[in-house]
Amino acid sequence: MHVVIIGSGIAGITFAEELRKLAPECRISVVTQEGHGYYSRPMLSHGFSRDDIETKIILKPFDALHDAGIAIYRETSVLTLNRDDKTIVCRNSSGEFTLNYDKAVLAPGSDALIPPPFQASRDLFFVVNSLDDLIELRRHREKIVETSAKPLWAVIGGGLIGCEVASDLAKAGDRMVLFHALARLMERQLIEEDSATLLQVLQGHGIEVRLNASVQGFEKIGSLYAVKLQDETASGFHGVIVACGFKPRTELARRIGLNANRGILVDEFLRTNDPDIHAIGDAAEFVDGRLYAYIMPIRHQAFWLARFLAGQTNEPWQPPDFKPRAKVHGFNAVHPYIF
Repeated sequence: MHVVIIGSGIAGITFAEELRKLAPECRISVVTQEGHGYYSRPMLSHGFSRDDIETKIILKPFDALHDAGIAIYRETSVLTLNRDDKTIVCRNSSGEFTLNYDKAVLAPGSDALIPPPFQASRDLFFVVNSLDDLIELRRHREKIVETSAKPLWAVIGGGLIGCEVASDLAKAGDRMVLFHALARLMERQLIEEDSATLLQVLQGHGIEVRLNASVQGFEKIGSLYAVKLQDETASGFHGVIVACGFKPRTELARRIGLNANRGILVDEFLRTNDPDIHAIGDAAEFVDGRLYAYIMPIRHQAFWLARFLAGQTNEPWQPPDFKPRAKVHGFNAVHPYIF
């Protein structure tokens, strides 16, 4: 059996390594646009207070996975997947090529969510969604520091990622203003009491938090940036970081006729409407509308699917009991997170 995995994040690589153990006779291939190796996306939001992040974030080089018997097609795009003849057409620097599969596993992950009003100003802000994004941000920050200036950032979004990024930039010694459109921080994950505690923690780090601040767009004034609000413009920023959530990558699934809503729709066996194509990770949406965008359930999905395809279980996947936690320096929620 040839299993082709599209995506090299935690979902895709965890599944590939586990299937390699459980079914050594399987041929396993991973197609990925990444070139750095298998790295930890959760560490991205803590990529400013550590000087060695570019190396520490790499969990395993692609060469090590290849040596373990997993074929890695790095820096490779999937042009299309033909469900009738079970072929995947790919392209990289060497040209186009085709892979045949018996089972395909979609683990594409997600993109940074960019609200529609921000689309026209895409060249005026950063996101933190990949190692390339982090490297670009760190280089920009180094240029600011070289001028002997203390960086001043505008972070847009007071959800999980926005608060983590703001916290880590503050730990690195930078100044910032955190803009959030709603009345409290991390309202999707925290009850009001913990949101209030989080606000105090961030303010204690020297972060200016502006709630009920509906950002309309951005502009560049000389070498600095400005954030346009409904009634005013806040200016003087060395950079703007948009952290407004995530958007599951569903484009390929939609193109090939798989059912998708916010994510790629799967059943209790992580199958799409094509029984030979599964989806896992934060792009997989279940019948109840949930997406499990946390490390523990994503790894749990990967381990379960490896057992399922290896013929070691016929039981449907059940989400594990897990407790998400924000990685904000100095903050601990008293109450369980909302999910």
